[in-house]
Amino acid sequence: MELITGKVIIIALFLLIITMIETLAYSTRISGARVKLIATALSLFSTLVIVSRFSTMIQQPLTAKLIAEAPKLNKLNYIEEQYRILIGVTSIGALFGILLFPTFINIFSRAIVQLSNQRGSVIALFINQFNRNSVKKVFMCFRLPRFTYLKGITLKNVPKRLFVINVIISAVFTIGVLASMYASMLVPKDYAQAALMSSGIINGIATILLTLFIDPKASILADRVMKKQSDYIYLKSYSLTMISSKLVGTILAQLLFIPAAYYVAWFAKWI
Repeated sequence: MELITGKVIIIALFLLIITMIETLAYSTRISGARVKLIATALSLFSTLVIVSRFSTMIQQPLTAKLIAEAPKLNKLNYIEEQYRILIGVTSIGALFGILLFPTFINIFSRAIVQLSNQRGSVIALFINQFNRNSVKKVFMCFRLPRFTYLKGITLKNVPKRLFVINVIISAVFTIGVLASMYASMLVPKDYAQAALMSSGIINGIATILLTLFIDPKASILADRVMKKQSDYIYLKSYSLTMISSKLVGTILAQLLFIPAAYYVAWFAKWI
């Protein structure tokens, strides 16, 4: 049986887009600082994050179908290889997000200004973009990443603790659903449902960690930059730290996938 099926391709494209959105969301604060509309930028950031978090609910039934359609012979190895392909796709999505980061700083700068003029309606913002003139302006925002963007960023102004925390959180988010699905095949049928439901707990804990340790830091930093209490370079270094740590986290997820699945299997039988 083929390893890369039509369903795998569909799920991979879905994960690619969602991971790109989640990575690019970090550019909204830089855009907000540029146009001096931090509150509106945070609103757009929240919208993008909600979309990416909601995706895990859609991902679960899609990946569950892969298990149902897997061959009975050597099923565990077959599913592991498919899931590792999907984890690899999230790394590609994060990389694409990094490459498009300068472009979306420009796009989000325009979007934030338009959002503030449209009384905060995100739906109206997207509807208004579906015309020839708006699409042309979006393409004009295209910028390739340059080393000059890193000018002024040193190890001293890089938040190392946040880098490590976001690497771990990104790895957990990447494998939360997949590890739970795989764990459901490691336990007896009586515990399979408990293993499947564990993905909500795993991603919930990761969301709480994001809310407690990362999002407040970014908001405070953006405010300090707006008030000219901190240099703009610190906001840039923060954003670069977040997107680079996300890429590293998706790569680390490959190593944590199987250990995490066995831990979820143990947890499902323990509870």
